Amino acid sequence: QVQLVESGGGLVHTGESLRLSCVVTGIDASLQTMQWYRQPPGKQRDWVGMISPSGNTFYIESVKGRFTISRDNANNIIYLQMNNLKPEDTAVYYCKSSPADSWGRGTQVTVSS
Repeated sequence: QVQLVESGGGLVHTGESLRLSCVVTGIDASLQTMQWYRQPPGKQRDWVGMISPSGNTFYIESVKGRFTISRDNANNIIYLQMNNLKPEDTAVYYCKSSPADSWGRGTQVTVSS
């Protein structure tokens, strides 16, 4: 059974950093395209970025230069390093595997101004 568990969220101030983790079990995450999404309060869930099996990364424009996705293949963990956080980054953050098409339950990130 595939499981994705996010952690690392919290309450921070503008300009601070957080590192989210997505622990993957049941599949070899190194063979998956791993993606991060976020859902702000009252809004739809949006794609944030991804890392391919080969390690290529892509991001939405608003987080480029601030967010970095990486993977620890030995431990089946995907990370989302978030620097210089802004209030508009406030959301529940989710990781997703493809093609296994599984989601985690999310972790809340709140950035106060």
